[in-house]
Amino acid sequence: MPHTKDDLPDALYSAAHVRALDANLIAAGTPGFELMQRAARATWRGLVRQWPSANELTVVAGRGNNSGDGYLVAVLARRAGWHVRVLAAGDPQRLQGDAALAHAAAVSEGIAVQAFTAQSELRGIVLDALLGTGLTGEVREPFASAITAINASGLPVAAVDIPSGLCADTGRILGTAVRADLTVTYIALKVGLFTGDAADVVGELVFNDLQASAESFNGVDIDARRLTAGNLPRLAGRVPTAHKGKFGHVLLIGGDRGFGGAILLSAQSALRSGAGMVSVATRSEHVPAALARIPEAMVLGTSSANQLMELLQKVSVLVVGPGLGQAAWGRSLLSAAANAPLPQVWDADALNLLASNHVSLPKDCVITPHPGEAARLLGISTAEVQADRPAAAHALSKKYTAVVILKGAGSLIASPDGRLALSHQGHPAMATAGLGDVLAGLVGALLAQGMDAFNAACLAVWLHANAGEQQGKSGRGLAASDLIPAIRQLLEEQAPCLK
Repeated sequence: MPHTKDDLPDALYSAAHVRALDANLIAAGTPGFELMQRAARATWRGLVRQWPSANELTVVAGRGNNSGDGYLVAVLARRAGWHVRVLAAGDPQRLQGDAALAHAAAVSEGIAVQAFTAQSELRGIVLDALLGTGLTGEVREPFASAITAINASGLPVAAVDIPSGLCADTGRILGTAVRADLTVTYIALKVGLFTGDAADVVGELVFNDLQASAESFNGVDIDARRLTAGNLPRLAGRVPTAHKGKFGHVLLIGGDRGFGGAILLSAQSALRSGAGMVSVATRSEHVPAALARIPEAMVLGTSSANQLMELLQKVSVLVVGPGLGQAAWGRSLLSAAANAPLPQVWDADALNLLASNHVSLPKDCVITPHPGEAARLLGISTAEVQADRPAAAHALSKKYTAVVILKGAGSLIASPDGRLALSHQGHPAMATAGLGDVLAGLVGALLAQGMDAFNAACLAVWLHANAGEQQGKSGRGLAASDLIPAIRQLLEEQAPCLK
């Protein structure tokens, strides 16, 4: 059955695991050519729904089964009375198996199949049937030129299974990729459709399982799960006799000179996300501003780590790093936190100091790196992190025995036990300072209310991304503090306070 992006399965798979599912379907008695026909029908329905008044189709076909889907869509379009042509990037006579049968079906239907050249004219709806999920290396010729022509055409573009050039496992563009308006994907969802560069090229996503039975999925591991409103971990409700002592005491440490706003954003986020009590340890210069902005918080002007020791005995969760800086003041406070046997969230400069080997991370923490911080923590380049975001998240989680939130488009949450969750929500207006500070405070508040690290990270990322999506509808100029009331509202919708 078809699904749009708002109604998709939770499970995400690697390309290899989707191929295993495909093999299971065939082994269970569904011929490969029948699966190809189902994929073509699903794609055709997607095209007609997306562009109901269209009547012309140009299929740009490659050399594998992806092209077979394209040839069969061409057949369906011709039978519906559309003007249809196929441009083949590669010799169709070299096609094998089901793809060769699909090509033969198109030829028998009287569809013109011409060789793609740089001078080829694209008309109507363009269907990208060039490269499938098996692509791992950089896109080569003639496919690179075909992709360039598709993107330069200015025409509506649909992609078969995945936009050509997008890695199905990582969401990385492999040199160049088709920028689709619609992608119709099959059998199971691929991780790479939801992270990395995917949001720039996938367009509207429609999924069809090609009538795969539940038994087909036996023995095939899920690589990640999408976070959705239906599968989120939830906070317990609060009984009428609830009091602040039951919902934790978060201590937020940071805000060196010139960076006081960061720790105040985190503290405001923690308070508005339900922490029972909130304390802030920051530079003395920032105390008046903190009390004016958040009078509900207890604020300690701190000049040395010694002043933290008594407070560390009273709190239940630490959030360390927003505005911390990397000078002696920040290093000493981070060292004190690292020795405290408490659940902790490390963000921003706490991660930079961790990468510089100034301190060791306690076990069972949550760390919240953006790709640049992740690169420093792993000793690789930012480009290498972005080239395989799922692998980077797993590597960080294993190296630091921590729950990792790898921020960015398609944020990932990795657990040391191998679980991987993904949030593809968000908005381009979220590209602004301070949002990470809000996220860190939110994670801390959820930990303080009794959630375990992985569930707190998952819920926090989903709330943060969806609040940003809501507030981003007003366009650029989004401020990080705009998210806080939206997060509060979403949290109450997901987990009502009163039982």
